[in-house]
Amino acid sequence: MKKTGLFLTLALAGSFAACTSIQKQEGPIDYTQYVNPFIGAADNGHTFPGACRPFGMVQTSPVTGAVGWRYCSEYVYRDSIIWGFTQTHLNGTGCMDLGDILVMPVTGNRHRSWDGYRSSFRKSTESATPGYYTVTLDEPGVKAELTATAHTALHRYTYQKADSASLLIDLQHAPAWNEKQYHAQAKFCETKWENDSTLVGHVKNTVWVDQEYFFVMQFNRPSTGNFQLPMGKTEKGQRIVASFDVKPNEQLMMKVALSTTSVEGARANMEGELAGWDFEGVRQAANKDWNQYLSRVSVEGTDEQKTNFYTSFYHTLIQPNEISDLDGQYRNAAGEVVKATGGKFYSTFSLWDTYRAAHPFYTLMVPERVDGFVNSLVDQFDVQGFLPIWALWGHENYCMIGNHGVSVIAEAYAKGFRGFDAERAFNAIKTTQTVSHKLKSNWENYTKYGYFPTDLTAAESVSSTLESVYDDYAAADMATRMGKKDDAAYFGNRSNYYKNLFDASTGFMRPKNADGTWKTPFNPSDVAHAESKGGDYTEGNAWQYTWHVQHDVQGLIDLFGGADKFLTKLDSLFTLELKTTQADVTGLIGQYAHGNEPSHHVTYLYAMAGKPERTQELVRQIFDTQYRPEPDGLCGNDDCGQMSAWYMFSAMGFYPVDPVSGEYVFGAPQMPKIVLNLPEGKTFTIIAEGLSAENKYVGSITLNGKPYTETFIRHEDILKGGELVYQMVSKK
Repeated sequence: MKKTGLFLTLALAGSFAACTSIQKQEGPIDYTQYVNPFIGAADNGHTFPGACRPFGMVQTSPVTGAVGWRYCSEYVYRDSIIWGFTQTHLNGTGCMDLGDILVMPVTGNRHRSWDGYRSSFRKSTESATPGYYTVTLDEPGVKAELTATAHTALHRYTYQKADSASLLIDLQHAPAWNEKQYHAQAKFCETKWENDSTLVGHVKNTVWVDQEYFFVMQFNRPSTGNFQLPMGKTEKGQRIVASFDVKPNEQLMMKVALSTTSVEGARANMEGELAGWDFEGVRQAANKDWNQYLSRVSVEGTDEQKTNFYTSFYHTLIQPNEISDLDGQYRNAAGEVVKATGGKFYSTFSLWDTYRAAHPFYTLMVPERVDGFVNSLVDQFDVQGFLPIWALWGHENYCMIGNHGVSVIAEAYAKGFRGFDAERAFNAIKTTQTVSHKLKSNWENYTKYGYFPTDLTAAESVSSTLESVYDDYAAADMATRMGKKDDAAYFGNRSNYYKNLFDASTGFMRPKNADGTWKTPFNPSDVAHAESKGGDYTEGNAWQYTWHVQHDVQGLIDLFGGADKFLTKLDSLFTLELKTTQADVTGLIGQYAHGNEPSHHVTYLYAMAGKPERTQELVRQIFDTQYRPEPDGLCGNDDCGQMSAWYMFSAMGFYPVDPVSGEYVFGAPQMPKIVLNLPEGKTFTIIAEGLSAENKYVGSITLNGKPYTETFIRHEDILKGGELVYQMVSKK
């Protein structure tokens, strides 16, 4: 982090001293005023500042770069050049894709080179709020404004010079790992001018997945002519320059609708959501849409605290994305146009990240979407034969490990969601966990040895074992609830496989060979990364993965020989320095890496082992050092809302260590009051009495006025509504 610990301590003390309630005002509160879309858009947060709707297909946003890991979202806050504006983006990921249909308004001489249309801009002209983005481009003298519906982007360009006004439409563009890929990812591109104000097209490209989309682009005034720029030797994507008769300070408006099915699907999406040209009306509707979600949680605190909280809420709601058409049709992983179960198909499931806290958050605050998420996961299973690992644009990219769609489905079932066929869903779970598929799922080895042997596994043997064990537990839990005793026993037995990799002599989860011997040499601090350096851990090391037993913490404590030894080892995690240049292992407190997801539950293990005060100290430390309301304020990739979901749960004072259990383990609240507005008009109020910089410990808890002594609160108790009061004290 760039700011010193002293600065953060002083800022925290000031924030508590200035703590105020949300001011009363006439009419409903505009919660979007507390969202800063630029948070996470610097360093490695990989967020984007552009316009979108909650769970929408379209995310229209500026491009300041597209080649290399820094540009997974195509935007870095410190950059001073804009390439153009693309219509789809990933939020906070560590890999890249999408970035479809780059457009760039230009004036003056038309360049023959595709990269000659970029422009500088002044930060003072750039601003963003949920559903709206604007910037003024220096060279063409154009004020650009973006807003969106779920399937359609709406652009408004005010040409201040209007000297030979044109628009670059780049269908070759997509973010890429290197220059060679950047010029080769488009595999097919076909366009047609239906009339002088409507361009339609069909594009296929390959970056992370094989992506296919159709579009309809419509202008509010006729084009006076167009031409195509020359293609490079490996390029197949067209670059079109369209001209318009625009006088100074007049506006060119453009709508871009997308579909995975057909041009007609894109056209129907546009006509159904954005038939007219009312930019301000769409912008206001986007604001209303975001407020409908953000208003579900009312928080009290300083403006900085509100900004952190509501921006986290905002980032969590960007995905999963509804990529089906308005009529429910979408193109599946086999290339077939089909109807989504339940009428909506979602993709962008970064499940290795989001099963931990983002999906539990959805079950609590966005329950109406959960059945649709489950149906989408099962629909994709029907095509590819296993539940998604990392689903994008309806396809599998095989990124990360485990099959945490299993956890998402089992959690939904455990929490009472029944808007999906449970038998069909469990069949998907059972097949996923027993029939081997491409990469990292050799169930024959797993069941033969009780772990993935390092000498028979290409990489990530320890992490893959531990992640799979949690999914086995999730499968056993759902089987038990459905009365499937044999399945429950089978997966329940496999959920204990984590014990086979615990080396009592070192106190670590350690790679083991097929003959039962430990792999040597062994350095628990060595950071592994499958793509860049191999190893037996996933974006981490033995220090971080030893604690990856979310479902059986007491069993892990027993392996250590009791709570005292467990806690002593856990203390070392936070004090032993880790030196690494691995981009995914960030937000370090000792060996603990808050910038990467395997660590996210670890601070709460203290509370589960009888030392809640240490959990409370660490949660405060993470709030102080790893989240700030600035572009570089996130310590790691937001990862489709997981970093944000950790923040929101922890601000409430609890966290889903084991999502399937429906239990949220207590930490310590970080805001004086939070009200959850739940279905059926119920509210759950969380109050931290006496909260201050010094009063960071929980002295006692009451639930609905009665003393509460459990170490966790249950999901169903929150949904009943009521009041949870923490009495905060200075010393535990």
